[in-house]
Amino acid sequence: MTVRTEAPAAAAPSPRGRSAGDVVRLLVQIVGELMITFGIVVLLFAVYELKVTDLRAASTQRGLQNQLDKAWSGAGPVRPNGPDPVVTPVEGQPIAVVHIPKLGADYSRVVVEGVTHEDLKKGPGHYPKTALPGQVGNLVVSGHRTTYGAPFSNIDQLRPGDVVDVQVRFRTYHYRITGTRIVSPDAAEVLLPVPAQPGVTPTQRLLTLTTCNPRFSAAQRMIVSGVLQPGDYTDSSS
Repeated sequence: MTVRTEAPAAAAPSPRGRSAGDVVRLLVQIVGELMITFGIVVLLFAVYELKVTDLRAASTQRGLQNQLDKAWSGAGPVRPNGPDPVVTPVEGQPIAVVHIPKLGADYSRVVVEGVTHEDLKKGPGHYPKTALPGQVGNLVVSGHRTTYGAPFSNIDQLRPGDVVDVQVRFRTYHYRITGTRIVSPDAAEVLLPVPAQPGVTPTQRLLTLTTCNPRFSAAQRMIVSGVLQPGDYTDSSS
């Protein structure tokens, strides 16, 4: 009698273990995908900061200009060379319009009262407690150089003798640029009635424009200075 015996089944092949090279390739792939995702996020954020905020600021500026047009409607000089228009600053509200011909015939920005982050999202901001347009003292206005309409993007192009017009109601003051300098971001002396001279009583009508320097950085501040000579203004008839 023949006894049959079955051959043992062949053992299933064991899965090949991952080599060090496989692990490295996997890690490289994961890191690459994360970097691509991060790059997309950064790009979208940059588009938002540089474009979307500009569009929002432009819309805000149109609204502020309409607000001023209504408030100033019909306002005219009391008499030729009469008193300056009365300005009553209210935090976050428009107080003046800046025109800078050197930066384009259509350059016009509404200035709001205040320099908080929310104020400067609307446009250039007037430093509270500094001189008002046309007054003796130091009129200080700050503005973004990038994002939110970048109102002071190109003020580095201003040269001595260039004009910065500041309009309040029927009167436009013609400030003449005297110079540009770079200071540290904490240089509070530029805000003084007489810059860099604490305790000195002002006798001139000064203008100080401030913005970040260089572009896309807050490491420094750019200061553009100007002066208004007495009587250097233009009145509109209405």
